Amino acid sequence: MMNNNGSTIHKFNRFELKYVISLQQAERIKTGLKRYLIPDEYGHGNGRYTLSSLYYDSPDLRCYRENEQGLKFRRKLRIRRYETGEVFTDESPVFLEIKQRYDRVTQKRRTVLPYREALRLCNDRQIPSNGLGDKALLDEIYVFLWQYDLRPASLVRYDRQAFTGTGYDPGLRVTFDTSLSFQARQLHLHEQPSGLPMLPADSVVMEIKVNERIPYWLADLIAVHNLQRVGVSKYCRSIEAAQSMSSTRRLSLRAESSQDVLASSFSAFSTLEQRMGIGREQKEHKEQGVEVSHGHS
Repeated sequence: MMNNNGSTIHKFNRFELKYVISLQQAERIKTGLKRYLIPDEYGHGNGRYTLSSLYYDSPDLRCYRENEQGLKFRRKLRIRRYETGEVFTDESPVFLEIKQRYDRVTQKRRTVLPYREALRLCNDRQIPSNGLGDKALLDEIYVFLWQYDLRPASLVRYDRQAFTGTGYDPGLRVTFDTSLSFQARQLHLHEQPSGLPMLPADSVVMEIKVNERIPYWLADLIAVHNLQRVGVSKYCRSIEAAQSMSSTRRLSLRAESSQDVLASSFSAFSTLEQRMGIGREQKEHKEQGVEVSHGHS
């Protein structure tokens, strides 16, 4: 979906079912899925891609606590980066998302901003003034940031293989996440990952995302493999893992300006890139209306 100033906006309302399974189980289930679903067209090789999510929370981890308490209405804010293999700069597009849940329904609202603009909003409380993004969503995020004093809390990274429904099962999406890692310090999307494992190496988080109801064939597949639903939140798991490593058992969330973030190792690389002219062609294409693919969810 495109708004009137050309920014990509996505809004999803759906049900999400989650399972933690083994690598062997995942491969057997994928074999059954391939009769009905197709690999995500935005993936790189059979629906595969890597993504990183920078989560924000209040100093007292209110978003985390609301999830753990099972409140009917809860939400969280994140900046999400899909790795494309291209050079990542402060102008690279990232998703700025509010993911919220009301009772059993999950809603995700997101828009695309250059990385530096997403940081300026989330870290400096500066709404883009150049017409970028969805204004209504950006205003909501701005209020959310001030209301809870949100600041970077955790960085989660993992590899995903995604399958989507055809015309017979529109809106259906099944994903398999592996190599889940987290960082509680140096929370910069642009730097080389230095995360620690969040789950055992053999664990896979399988998610079923559907608009209305699960197709009968998928319900049968779940029963055949005896899958048991679990309430697993990657963000909450990352916080718990970080707390278990802390001597005080309490995380101290650091407020960091966008200038400080961009002045890290990324800044020197970005300057070198600009001198070499790397990324100029991408920028020209963008100005001509050639956009980066934004189909992931």
